[in-house]
Amino acid sequence: MPGARGPSYKPPTGFVSMVIKGIWSCRNVPVNSEKRIPANGPTEPYYRLAMTAAGKHQVSRTDLSRRGGRQGRAGIRDVAAAAGVSITTVSDALNGKGRLPDATRRHVREVADRLGYRPSAAARTLRTGKSGLIGLTVTTYGDEPFTFTEFAYFAEMARAATSAALARGYALVILPATSRHDVWSNVALDGTVVVDPSDHDPVVSDLVRQGIPVVSDGRPAGTLPVTAWVDNDHEAAVLGILDHLAAAGARRIGLLTGTTTDTYTRLSTTAYLHWCERVGQAPVYEEYPAHDPCAGAVAADRLLARPDRPDAVYGLFDPNGTDLLAAARRYGLRVPDDLLLVCCSESTVYATTEPPVTTLSLKPRRIGTAVVQLLIDAIEGLDTGQPVEQVIPTELIVRTSSERRPPRTTVSPPRGPATP
Repeated sequence: MPGARGPSYKPPTGFVSMVIKGIWSCRNVPVNSEKRIPANGPTEPYYRLAMTAAGKHQVSRTDLSRRGGRQGRAGIRDVAAAAGVSITTVSDALNGKGRLPDATRRHVREVADRLGYRPSAAARTLRTGKSGLIGLTVTTYGDEPFTFTEFAYFAEMARAATSAALARGYALVILPATSRHDVWSNVALDGTVVVDPSDHDPVVSDLVRQGIPVVSDGRPAGTLPVTAWVDNDHEAAVLGILDHLAAAGARRIGLLTGTTTDTYTRLSTTAYLHWCERVGQAPVYEEYPAHDPCAGAVAADRLLARPDRPDAVYGLFDPNGTDLLAAARRYGLRVPDDLLLVCCSESTVYATTEPPVTTLSLKPRRIGTAVVQLLIDAIEGLDTGQPVEQVIPTELIVRTSSERRPPRTTVSPPRGPATP
C-alpha cells in the first residue's frame, strides 16, 4: 500500500524530516514586581473563602487570574474536586487505565474539558516513563532522500495519523529512515509506524531490539518482527482492475511497475502475472526505480513503443497516470478509444485531466488512523480484542479513461413511401 502509493505515493525527490520540538517561553520578572495586597484587603487565603469542602481545593480560572495565579490552567486536583472523585480516578479516567464505569470516565473527561485541563507531558513522563511521542518513517528507499508528503497518499495518511495520535494524547514525529545526524537517538519515542518496510528492514529490527513497538503500514515480508500491520488486499485490487479493463474491451493489458521490494509492488506485480497466465495473455510490462521522478515517464514511453503495445495499462504509482497520458499523445493514441488507463492515486488532479483518469484509492486516511490506534494500544498494553492484522478495502473510482465508447453506428432516416 505504501509502496503502492509508491512512486505514486512515494516517488522521492528530496526528503524533509520534521521533528517536533518543545518550545519553552520564559518570563523575566523584575525583583520588585511582586503583587502587594492592600492593608484593608482580605487577609484570609483565597481558598478559605470557598463555601464547600470541595471548593477548598477548587479554584476557578477567573479567580486565579484575579489573584495572579496560573491563568487559564486547571490542575488535576481542580478536576478531581470539580468531579467529586479522587486524583487517582481522574488519572485513570483520562489515561484509559483502571476498572472504572464508563459513566465515570465520561463524567471526568467532561469536567476536564470544561475546565480546560491538559495533562502535563513532563509529569506523565516521570510517572509512566513514556514521552508521549510516536514516530513515523518511510524506509522503502533506504538512503534515497525524498519528500514523501508531496504525494497524496502519504500526505493523507500522515494527516490522519497525526489527528489520531493527538486524540489519544500523543504527538507524531516524522523522521527520515537514515540521517547524518543521529536523530533517532535524540528523540525518545514510545513507538513507531514504519511505512512499507522492505524485506529484513534494518530500521524495524533495530527498533524492536530496543524494545520499541513497531506497527507497519504495509504487510511485512517474511518474519519481520512488527507488533501489528495494516494493509490493503493488493492482489484482489489488481485482479478487479484487470477484469474491469477486460470488460471494457481490452485485449492486451500492460503494467507499469517498480523495481522495489516492498510488499505493495511485489504483490501487485505477482497478481498481474497470475492473471495473464489465467487468461492466456503474454505479460506486457515495464519496471523502473520508483524513487526516480523521471524514470516513470521513460518507462511509460517504452511501454507504448513496444511492438506488442498494450491497448490498456495499469500504473502502480501516482505519476503513472499523467506519464501515460503524455506518452499516448506523443504516439497519437486516443484515450480511451485506443488506450484504456488506470493508475493508483489519491490525487484529485485525475478528476480534471483530459480525459479524467480512473484511479484506485487505498484509503490512506483509514490506514493512518488504524496504524496509530494499534500502536498506541501496544504502547499502553491494552488488549482490545481487535486483530493486529487489519485489511482495509480499496475503492476503484471509475472515470472516462477506462470506459471505451461504444462504436458509432449510422442510422439512415426512414424512407418515405415509394412513388409509382
